[in-house]
Amino acid sequence: MGRNSRYRSWARPPAPGPQGAVRLHWRDEQLPEGGGPFLAYGNGRSYGDSCLNSGGTLVDLRGLDRFISFDAETGVLRCEAGVLLSDILGRFVPEGWFLPVTPGTQQVTVGGAIANDVHGKNHHWAGSFGHHVRRFELLRSDGSRLLCSPRENADWFGATIGGLGLTGVILWAEIALKRIEGPAMEVESLRFSRVEEFLELSRASHNAYEYTVAWIDSLTPGPGGARGLFFRGNHAAGHHAAAPSRRKPGLPVTPPVSLLPRAAVGLFNTAVYRWPRRRHAVAHYEPFFYPLDAVPNWNRLFGRKGFYQYQCVIPQDQAGAAIGEIIARVARAQEGSFLSVLKVFGNRKPPGWLSFSRPGTTLAFDFPDRGRSTLALLDTLDEITDEAGGAVYPAKDARMKARIFERGYPALHRFERYRDPAFMSDFWRRVTSGDTQQGAANA
Repeated sequence: MGRNSRYRSWARPPAPGPQGAVRLHWRDEQLPEGGGPFLAYGNGRSYGDSCLNSGGTLVDLRGLDRFISFDAETGVLRCEAGVLLSDILGRFVPEGWFLPVTPGTQQVTVGGAIANDVHGKNHHWAGSFGHHVRRFELLRSDGSRLLCSPRENADWFGATIGGLGLTGVILWAEIALKRIEGPAMEVESLRFSRVEEFLELSRASHNAYEYTVAWIDSLTPGPGGARGLFFRGNHAAGHHAAAPSRRKPGLPVTPPVSLLPRAAVGLFNTAVYRWPRRRHAVAHYEPFFYPLDAVPNWNRLFGRKGFYQYQCVIPQDQAGAAIGEIIARVARAQEGSFLSVLKVFGNRKPPGWLSFSRPGTTLAFDFPDRGRSTLALLDTLDEITDEAGGAVYPAKDARMKARIFERGYPALHRFERYRDPAFMSDFWRRVTSGDTQQGAANA
């Protein structure tokens, strides 16, 4: 076990306190005696502090990176928890299989995808990643091992999906992949200038397009609350897709200050919105699903202070007003970013007790860390989200207050009874309190 500082989260918030790390290489290994509290760690793509454990030990799962079995008839893959989604795509897309749900980067582990119950552009069709997990094995700090599925240890199954790595260590999992004809995607892009226009496009695309998502210009929302580009697409059959371009070199070091000043972001957003583009296109799946993966270490663009990613979900009956208000507040604060994403979730019941994705509309921003002004804006966005009955995404959060978390995740008291007592994270320390512990005892 070593003490080191290389374990950070993706948005590079202030460095955590000293934390140890131990890497598991075999599924029959046990957690080391002492050194706790522990926290499972995948590939460090959580944005805030949910993957950090100051004063404790991270259980690094990248040593568990093997495929175990694959059923070519049903598409059910069993693999270790440290396998990256990119490993799955690289191995199985040539054989006509794809991930049932994928987030905006393929550089996350299977264990991380389960622990955060990640979602993708097809939530309105497929739900979240947890909806496609058939089974997994959970290692607890007392040495016990649980096989979990909707029928075996079902409570542990519900607590662990979206459970932020706090119920123990996921050793392996079974995931149901989906059939595709090839790597090509048929994609359509449309401009919109109002929140209501975006919502209408989402409704009109619901049945005909598996994948939908929108980019918005958060610095110049326009008179209707949000101008942007709406993308919708399907896997394409019978089309040839050119291979994605080679990865860009990326930043070799982190600059001392952000390379994304407000003026540059404003020009970038205007250019993206107005740039002539073909309405219909056939493309390889990588630039459609993972545009930022082409730029390694893009998080370094924000400089040494890093950035905050903010993502919330608003119930559908409140979405028009609340989303418009959030975008307006961001524009007035001139804190908007080049990456601002809007998406409508479907109506499937979340599979995990702490799952973020739920029926409603979700909105995400990247904000450079400008200190007090940025934190004040984020608190304001929390209040708008809370008043609308929404929730903030823990995997993206680094500063949400306990009250906001408790109101967005009412099952946390039930969850607390299933958290491994020897597991902890900086996020959980921050958003729970003595009241939470008492609530768990009374639940």
